[in-house]
Amino acid sequence: MTSVPPDTYFRKGFGLGPVVQPDLDAAYANEIVNRMRANDDRLVVGDVTVRIAKEFGFCYGVERAVEYAYQTRRKFPERRLFLLGEIIHNPHVNDTLRELGIEIMTPRAGAADGEPRFDYATVQQEDVVILPAFGVTMPDFQALRAHGCIVVDTTCGSVLNVWKRVEAYARDGLMSLLHGKYYHEETRATASQVLKYPGGSYLVVRDMREAELVMAYIDGTSEGRDAADRRERFLATFARAASPGFDPDVHLRRIGVANQTTMLARESLAIGERVGEAMARAWGPEHRAANFRTFDTICSATQDRQDAVEALLAERPDVMVVVGGFNSSNTISLAALCAEFVPTYHVEDAEGIHPVDRSVHYRLPQVKHVEADLVDWMPARGPVTVGITAGASTPNNKIGEAVARVFATRGLAV
Repeated sequence: MTSVPPDTYFRKGFGLGPVVQPDLDAAYANEIVNRMRANDDRLVVGDVTVRIAKEFGFCYGVERAVEYAYQTRRKFPERRLFLLGEIIHNPHVNDTLRELGIEIMTPRAGAADGEPRFDYATVQQEDVVILPAFGVTMPDFQALRAHGCIVVDTTCGSVLNVWKRVEAYARDGLMSLLHGKYYHEETRATASQVLKYPGGSYLVVRDMREAELVMAYIDGTSEGRDAADRRERFLATFARAASPGFDPDVHLRRIGVANQTTMLARESLAIGERVGEAMARAWGPEHRAANFRTFDTICSATQDRQDAVEALLAERPDVMVVVGGFNSSNTISLAALCAEFVPTYHVEDAEGIHPVDRSVHYRLPQVKHVEADLVDWMPARGPVTVGITAGASTPNNKIGEAVARVFATRGLAV
């Protein structure tokens, strides 16, 4: 790798937090949310009560990433700034960064494992490149360091903890079974850590249904005419979610379980437990003890938000509104959790709530990339309680705007 000066890589900001804080407050703070916080997380107008979860919105990792981007602009006011993809999955936050003059780069289509996902042809050595909270793949990181430009790394600490876990698996000869979305930036970055080691391998499962296919292959109950047919079916199913050269007959015998930090925590834990049980059925408890590991690598902020929404659901709101990007994994997990108990509407922002015609534009829970419109989603009269929560990438100003529109749907002003 090309030698580069050590002062071109920054992970701890530039000490400009107090300087940029007024800008952050102006961009993302909200008085409605502040009022609710000061009033036991509730706001009552007329016969409408809005309850907000104890934990919601920006987590520490997101706050840190966004603040570092603002600090970087202050530190290098005259330089070109690039961001490798979205800093977090919230369109409004990314738009504010564009307004600061930060160019958000788009990944190349069809980049293979072991290749950088971004094209750095236009990046000059004097330019500044910001890494998002999700992290980037090892090939991208190595390409940037060889490029010699300034790199500002905002990768979340919880993501780094997962990387350490899967590195240990690969170093010890275990395949990393990742509960996540194979196409998600964080999962791709995590998977790339595995490939740093010779023979490192991974497999990504989206949910329990896909995990059950893995278990069925392990214990010999998967569908197929014979062993060769079962193998072919398995490899076809996970073609885009497995490491190069993945061999289920070899790699499924030694497994370490980890997860994308924003998945539904209880599902991640259940997947780990059941995969271990399948290995014990197939090869005995001694084999499992020697060749299986599982750890809960859901980040604490994700867990806190899931716990808080469960506590809010115990109060039995009539409906739930979940605010956050339609491509935000942790927001999707919150919406899926809420939808198990009450009618739930995942809106990207307040614009999805239309008070005039009493409709809502929302993402269907647990259905990938499907959106719908519904009229009279909230009772037109009588006392009603609406629960509100938001993903870790949703700023307070967008949450407060959504609360105001909930009230406006009943003709009430905050």
